[in-house]
Amino acid sequence: MILKCIRTVAVAALAMVSVQVSGQDLLARQAPVDRKLKAVDSLALIRQIKVEQSVYPAYSLYPTWSNDRVHAYGNTVSVPDSFRIDLTGFCMPTTHTQITSKCGPRWRRMHNGLDLKVYIGDTIRAAFDGKVRMVKYERRGYGKYVVIRHDNGLETIYGHLSKQIVKEDEYVKAGDPIGLGGNTGRSTGSHLHFETRFLGEVINPEFIFDFPNQDIVADSYLFVRGANRYASQRTRALAAIRNGKSGVVAAAAASSEASGNGLRYHKIKRGDTLGSISRKYHVSIDRLCQLNGIKRTTTLRIGQVLKCS
Repeated sequence: MILKCIRTVAVAALAMVSVQVSGQDLLARQAPVDRKLKAVDSLALIRQIKVEQSVYPAYSLYPTWSNDRVHAYGNTVSVPDSFRIDLTGFCMPTTHTQITSKCGPRWRRMHNGLDLKVYIGDTIRAAFDGKVRMVKYERRGYGKYVVIRHDNGLETIYGHLSKQIVKEDEYVKAGDPIGLGGNTGRSTGSHLHFETRFLGEVINPEFIFDFPNQDIVADSYLFVRGANRYASQRTRALAAIRNGKSGVVAAAAASSEASGNGLRYHKIKRGDTLGSISRKYHVSIDRLCQLNGIKRTTTLRIGQVLKCS
C-alpha cells in the first residue's frame, strides 16, 4: 500500500515537472516568434511613415498642402519658439561656391535668400529628400522656380532657372536634378536664387550651408523664432537660451533690427589647428577659445563645429 502511494506521488511529481518543462519550452519557442512579429510590426510602421512622408512631408508641422503660392502660410500655421532641424542626408544645390548677394536688406527691399553664381544650363539639385510643392514661372520675381518641402520641415526655393525638370507633387531624393541654372525673371545675370524657410519664416542659408567648403555647418540647426536672418539677432537669442530663458523671451531678445553679416562657423577637418583656423577667419586664437568655451590646449575633434565670429 505504501509502495503504491509512493509510486502515485512520484508519477504526479514527474507530470508536474513535465508540464513546467513543456511550458518553458513553449515560451522559449514562442520568444523568437514574438521578436519576429515585433520586427514585422516595426518594418510595417516604418513603411507606413515613409508612405505618409512621401504624400505629406513634415505633415506634423504643416496643416496644408498647396501648389498656389510660395509664401502660403501667414497666420495659418503655429510657429514653435524653437525647433531642431535635422540636416543630415543633405546635398549641396550647386557645386559653385561664389555668393554674389547675401541674405538681408538690398536695394531698399529685403533679399530673403542667397544668390549663387551659376551658368545657364548648370545642374541644380534638391538639397534634401522631399516633395515638389510648386513648379511655376514668375516674370517679375523668381522667374522659373521650384519649391520643395522636405521631410525635416524645411522648404527650399530655387529661382531664376532656365528649365524645370521636375513636376509638382513629385517626390525627390537629395541630389536629384530639379532644374538648370538660368537668368529668368527679375535677374541681371545668370545665378541661382536659393532660399531656406521653416513654416514660411526665412532662415539665412549661410546658417545652414557652408558654400565655400561645400558642406553643412553642423548636423542639425536650432531654429529660434524671430532669430534666423541676422547674425546679431541669432547671437542674442542663443545667449538667452543658454541663460535659461524661455523660447519666447529668446525670440523677443532677438527681434531688433541688425546688420546682415552672417555668423561664421568652421567644421573641423583632418589637419586643422586653432592657428590655421585663426588665420583663415582673421580672428585671434584667444577669441576663438572665448567664442567656443575651449582652451588653447583643447583637442579638436574631426567633425566638431567652431564658431568663428
